Parts: sequence; C-alpha cells; structure tokens
Amino acid sequence: MSDRTVLTFEEQEYSLPRLESLSAGLATVLARRGVRAGDRVALMSSNRPEFVIAVQAIWRLGAAVVLLSPAWKQGEVEHALAVTEPAHAVGDHEVLAGLMPMLHLDEPIPPAPGPPPPAPDPRADAVLVFSSGTTGLPKAVRHTHASFGAAVGHWRDALEMTAADRLQITTPPSHILGLLNIFTVLATGGWLRLHRRFDLDRMLHHIEADRITIEMAVAPIALALANHPRLESYDLSSLRYIMWGATPVTPSVAETVTRRTGVGWVPAYGASELPVIACSPVRGSRLDRVGRPVPGVQVRVVSLDTGEPLPPGEIGEIQARSESVMAGYLPAEATAQAFSDGWYRTGDVGFLDADGWLRLTDRAKEMIKVRAFQVAPAEVEGVLLGHPAVADCAVFGVPDPNDGESIVAAVLTRAPVDADELTRLVGDRLASYKRPRRVVFVPEIPRLPSGKVLRRVLKERHG
Repeated sequence: MSDRTVLTFEEQEYSLPRLESLSAGLATVLARRGVRAGDRVALMSSNRPEFVIAVQAIWRLGAAVVLLSPAWKQGEVEHALAVTEPAHAVGDHEVLAGLMPMLHLDEPIPPAPGPPPPAPDPRADAVLVFSSGTTGLPKAVRHTHASFGAAVGHWRDALEMTAADRLQITTPPSHILGLLNIFTVLATGGWLRLHRRFDLDRMLHHIEADRITIEMAVAPIALALANHPRLESYDLSSLRYIMWGATPVTPSVAETVTRRTGVGWVPAYGASELPVIACSPVRGSRLDRVGRPVPGVQVRVVSLDTGEPLPPGEIGEIQARSESVMAGYLPAEATAQAFSDGWYRTGDVGFLDADGWLRLTDRAKEMIKVRAFQVAPAEVEGVLLGHPAVADCAVFGVPDPNDGESIVAAVLTRAPVDADELTRLVGDRLASYKRPRRVVFVPEIPRLPSGKVLRRVLKERHG
C-alpha cells in the first residue's frame, strides 16, 4: 500500500496506510466499548479526518453507521435516535453526547498495525442517512455495503474519476453526496482535502494551490462564484469541470461562471435513496438537462394518473432501479410506498427525450430543497402549530436564486403573534436551514375536503 498522501486537513496529511492504522485502532477502542457486528453506531461529527476514520472503524467491526447532521438540534437528534435505535455513539457534538454515551473524536486514536479488514457482508447495512418524506419527520435510508459500493462505482464512472484527480469537500459529510465524494476518491486512489467549514475564498485558494481537478457545487456556491468580484484573480486552470448537484441548474449562473473562468459544468441528479441516477457527460454536457441515466441505472417515466410507462417526451413521474438503490427505510412501513414494481419512485416529475436525456420539470413530492438539504413542510408545520397563537398553518417553498428554494410559512392565528417570534421558534427547534424566510398571515389555509393543503394555491397567492 502506497504511503502517498490521499487526504489532507489543514496541515495534517494522511496516507492510506495511516488511515487504515487509525481505523484499526479506533475499531479496537469501539470493540472494547461493546460494538459488535450488526450494531448501529450513531456518528455526529463536523468535517474532520476522524469522521472518515470513524466510518471505516465501524465498518471494520461489521456495524452500520447512522449519520446525524451536525446542524441538527436536540429534537431532531432525538427523533433520529428513536427511529434507528443505535446501541453506541461516536462524534464531537454536545447534543449527541447529552442523549447517550458518546466516544468523543477529540480523544487520541491509538494506531494499530494489522492486516487489512475482512471484506464486509455485502448484504449487511453499511450506512443509514436521513431523507425527509412529504409528511411527518425524516426517515432513515438504509444502504447495504453492496448498494453503497455500487453507488461509488457509478459515481466514479460518471465523473470519469481517476487516481490523478484531486477534490475538496466543503459540505457536510453526513449528507449522502459528501459521503459519496469522500469514499469515491479513496476507492479511486485520488487525493482529497477536507475543509472544516465552507468559505468561498478558501475554496478558490485551494483550487489554485492544490491544483484541484473536480469541484463540487450546489446552487448557493454556484451563485457565489458568479457574483465573486475577484473571481478572475484565481488560477482555476487545473479544473476539468465543476459538478452541479442537489438543485436544478440555473443556466445564467452557470454561463456567467464559465464565461469568467473558462470552466464548464457537469450537472448530475440523484437522491439519498438512489445516490446516482443521471449525469451529464464530462464532455458535451447540457445545462437544460440533468444528463443521461448512468450505466447500471435504469430510468423510466410513468403517468401521474395511471402509473403506466410513457414514451419519450411525455411528462410524468421519474422512476429508477439499480443495484445501488436503498435496502429500505426506517420506519420499515414507509418502504412499500417508495417502490412500484421494484422501481424507486423519485417523486420528481420530468421526461426523457428521444436521445435519452433526462429533464426535471417539477416535483410531485412537496419537499422544499434549501441548498443541498431537503425540508419536509410537515416538520416545520409541527413546530409552528405548537405555538398557542397558531390555529393553522402551511409551509411551502418558493424559488430562491441563492438557495434553490426558500421557505414561506402561511399562518392562521387565534391571537396576536409576531412573525419574528415564529421564525425564532423554528430556529430554536430545528436546523437553521429549516427556518422560514418569510411568514405571511392569512385568513384561511386552503384545503381539499380530505384535509390536504392546497400548497399550489398558497404559492400563487403568496409566492
């Protein structure tokens, strides 16, 4: 195994042998604490090398990692723990430490020489990440070693990644894209820089200093690049392309960056449940499409009314199947409605054209996508309804040039209350990205006889 550096964090450098040794050492510590094969281990960590080491250590023991966002507040973490029932915890966050015994990642990790770990059982759970549904609280998405390994292979091939590629991670690794990027680079033999937090100028500096070849971006990063007053002062010539994911591409923003830097974009599309669905070709990408289905993933479009497959050009729900699809949800009863005859129902609406390019036009799900994060309206509504002055409410998303979408809360009150007070209430209970950008007070919440909120009507009135 080469001693070449594969991961850098600030001034620290890690080779594959060093990562293996530290992972083996942490696995020994975890085993002493009682972690066994088949256990679930909660991991709530900031961006740091110990996150990678912890994931590898947990896998060494045949256990599964439950990834908790470091942005979450206590109520969100309590829900995640109740759904997944982890037996152990590792991390660097006081919220998790306050809820169950936690091995702190600031503790020194003793290196342990030894043979490489045995190959994991491909059918065993590897990682559980959280994905919000259209109703209720977030669900845990179960990926086995087989499904996550297949996703790594699909991502490597889609990006044409090789051992010569160099990437940096500025987004939370608790998100499926961050995790996928890290382990695809390591599996490919490339080089990776982890950043403690996102900072645009630091990101640009390291593209130049580290000769980064592939940059990852979501809508806010793309917009920040387009608006950066000194973008031309950075040498970005090492970049092969910038990958745009999580939100639909805004062509004007992408074209501005390309005009100012000469660097093109590669749009891609996936979900926590099926991480890589479609990707544009590295050469010849299009900004009006999310790409073609990647090899190993089948995509079809079905009628929103009948569920029957549609011909090219017809708009319907996008469904996909692949060996990289999740094993299921927790709670388990949520799994059945996510599939139709073995096809994963994305909840997204769009069409496949005659040349096999996939275009998204809408979302059948009511999820609000803020930056790279999914927000379930029902979760925010549940917090607002806890305020004694709120008689009814409905939450919806509106287009936002910075964040993809921003959250608007329509509120029917039974007593006077200030909009800022309601916004603060959500911010105190939930992650900051779930806080409404705007609160509008309305005389009624429009609903169908079934009780379903007519969010489309609210968007038309207050969007």
